[in-house]
Amino acid sequence: MSKTVPTISSGTAGPLGVLHLPRLWQKASLDAVGKLHDDYPAAGAGYDQMVLDAVGIDREEFLNYIGSVKPSYIQMENWILEQKGGSLDQAKVDELNAGVTGYIHEDATRAQILEAAGRPDDGSIKDAVNLNNLDDWTIFHAQEIEG
Repeated sequence: MSKTVPTISSGTAGPLGVLHLPRLWQKASLDAVGKLHDDYPAAGAGYDQMVLDAVGIDREEFLNYIGSVKPSYIQMENWILEQKGGSLDQAKVDELNAGVTGYIHEDATRAQILEAAGRPDDGSIKDAVNLNNLDDWTIFHAQEIEG
């Protein structure tokens, strides 16, 4: 069985306006059914934890919910709202979103991702969201297309 590389960008938000939340949901959902690519955590320490902190949800509680209910994306957003009394702290969401879009990888990480993707490092791509997209797409292509 082939395992799935998540390809929802960290720069994507759902109706709640929380960047990276759709990707976190996809990764946790795939992991819950044993289909997440081995190179990806269901909920890691970087953007994943930043999102959970911003929406005020415990990591294990989130993973247990995803694993037991296997919700659609909207069901998951609704569950988060229920846990938070019907609304999120918009200042925390704004801070998270700025952190996601403003994060810059170290030069060595950028160079490694671009080299694997076959793109020269001309300095035009610096943000982690786009570099992570390229990394995902490179791994996806190697696994699913090139085999």
